[in-house]
Amino acid sequence: MEERGPWKTLSIEERYSTPWISVSHHDVIDPSGQTGIYGVIHFKNLAVGIVPLDEDLNTWIVGQYRYPLSTYSWEIPEGGGQRDRPAIESAKRELREEVGIEAARWTTILEMDLSNSASDETAILYVAQGLTFFEPEPDHNEELEVRKLPFSELFDLVMRGEVRDSLTVAAVLKVQLMLMNGSLTR
Repeated sequence: MEERGPWKTLSIEERYSTPWISVSHHDVIDPSGQTGIYGVIHFKNLAVGIVPLDEDLNTWIVGQYRYPLSTYSWEIPEGGGQRDRPAIESAKRELREEVGIEAARWTTILEMDLSNSASDETAILYVAQGLTFFEPEPDHNEELEVRKLPFSELFDLVMRGEVRDSLTVAAVLKVQLMLMNGSLTR
């Protein structure tokens, strides 16, 4: 029996696995002493997201169709990275692939758990500055639209609920606070 805080795990059985996630069934004793079950989604990669900012406080977002939600979504450049590599390497790769940008300065702005009631997915978010531009090189299975806009406009889209992606919302709110309090400079 394994103890996880006030929970006791009686058994774990993997029920489904892909290169990106696995789903396991846990037989448990909950904090009240009752037996029960828990489903856990394990993310095999780390999520990374990047807010690229130029000296005029413009940014770039990526539009794409999101299959699980059956909707088109505007987001900061984001993707996955291997857990055994530094997250910054994955962030640099995603920014170059999705929007064709390389950055001279990187600032980690937030580390977060994305859905801790059912998964172990974690994310690290960055601001990229000192930008150099190239042609995007998206993955073969990505159909992306890239849009440049003032950061203030992206902030307004988030506040109106028109941009809903969790990495984007968290990163935009954090960058706005950092710009307001002067902890992020141009």
